[in-house]
Amino acid sequence: MPKRLVFPKSSRLTNNRQFKAVLDGGRRAGDGLLTLYAAPNDKGQPRLGISVGKSSGKAVVRNRLKRLVREAFRCNQHGIPQSFDYLVMISPSFSRRLRQSQEGAKVLASLTFERVQRSFLSLVQAALGAGPQDDQPTRQCSETNQ
Repeated sequence: MPKRLVFPKSSRLTNNRQFKAVLDGGRRAGDGLLTLYAAPNDKGQPRLGISVGKSSGKAVVRNRLKRLVREAFRCNQHGIPQSFDYLVMISPSFSRRLRQSQEGAKVLASLTFERVQRSFLSLVQAALGAGPQDDQPTRQCSETNQ
């Protein structure tokens, strides 16, 4: 039976202390879209924290970015290295592109789940030297929980 692709509270970084622990003790990787920090945890499962600053745009834009990152994590949580906390931030260069009045709307409209998922998985590979496990292929998620 396939594992359910859910995102319960136990899979989230919930407070400032947890975020700081990942920033202080973790590995970092970035690309033009995301910056990922990863640090070992003793929970036996991956956990995710997302930080999108106000410099990325208004609430609608920030919430869309967070939804896309959350979905990329949810769909791939069983295929990435377990027992790690992942903190994802929007890269400063991408935030600048979003703020540009003429280009910002086009940049946001062109941002797809597949692009965010590719970025997330490549950053996990870069930070930890391990991507999706061979027996756990990258999942294509639908809009609903599977």
